[in-house]
Amino acid sequence: MALQLITEKWSGEVSVVTIGAANQEGGTRSHAVKIGGEKSLPYLFKEGSLPNKPQIAFEILDIMPSDWPNAVSAPYGKTLNDPLEWADKCVRDYQAGILCVRLLGSHPDFGNKSPEEEAQLIKKLLKKVSVPLVILGSGDDAKDNLVLPAISEAAKGERCLIGSAVQDNYKTIVASVLADGHNIIAESPIDINIAKQLNILISDMGLALERIVMNPTIGALGYGLEYAYSIMERSRLAALAGDKTMASPFICFVGQEAWRAKEAKADDLPDQGIIWETLTATALIQAGADLLVMRHPKAVEKVKEYIDNLFRS
Repeated sequence: MALQLITEKWSGEVSVVTIGAANQEGGTRSHAVKIGGEKSLPYLFKEGSLPNKPQIAFEILDIMPSDWPNAVSAPYGKTLNDPLEWADKCVRDYQAGILCVRLLGSHPDFGNKSPEEEAQLIKKLLKKVSVPLVILGSGDDAKDNLVLPAISEAAKGERCLIGSAVQDNYKTIVASVLADGHNIIAESPIDINIAKQLNILISDMGLALERIVMNPTIGALGYGLEYAYSIMERSRLAALAGDKTMASPFICFVGQEAWRAKEAKADDLPDQGIIWETLTATALIQAGADLLVMRHPKAVEKVKEYIDNLFRS
């Protein structure tokens, strides 16, 4: 007797979040990117639809990165000195469909750029490239409360994804994205309960749950990846079981975590960092990652091939 595959049907689904607004939507982006929408656990196509492929955003900084090893900085060359040229290279040479801009230069320890300076950079960047943007602050809560509202207003109508909102520092950022038509990143420290509570707090301010993307904070291969995987899996199970407060797509900062690993920085093994970033990304895709922020063009190329193969199966 032939064995029959047991399938499970879920009552819930992951929200679809759209990043970028084209001309007909009041923005200036060449296209919009949709993430989320899953109605099953990752890549169990017979159990439910997965309408949107995971997307990859190239990461750029507003200042010259000081901690990037040569293996990852070399492909960008002199453009690392100019975020506008860096962004243009990602789009022109590496076919980036979405960019993630980290405003590290606004941090008090890394240049202390003013909100006005960063807002001007975002305005110039929106003119330089036409792809949707993810925009991050510096990680300093006090400074982000000044910078993120300014860049939110500068990009008004472009439906960017802005972050990060954390449990102790979310109200100012939420108010800004609510006023200017953006989406928000809700960041929690690998904790499903905090992630749920933060989504509730944000939605209580009037921002729809469908405009939230969760950053569960991940670890790289060999550096806590398995724990991040389990948190993402539990979150996705809750969403599919019908918990709307957990039904947000995931954003994972793969490049940042992978290139911190000492193995990725090994000078005598220049390709090992690419492998580290690639394997971290593919594992997180299996955990349900919807948007991956990556650094090395070769790693991006390999992960795109992996995604395409998943959707051909």
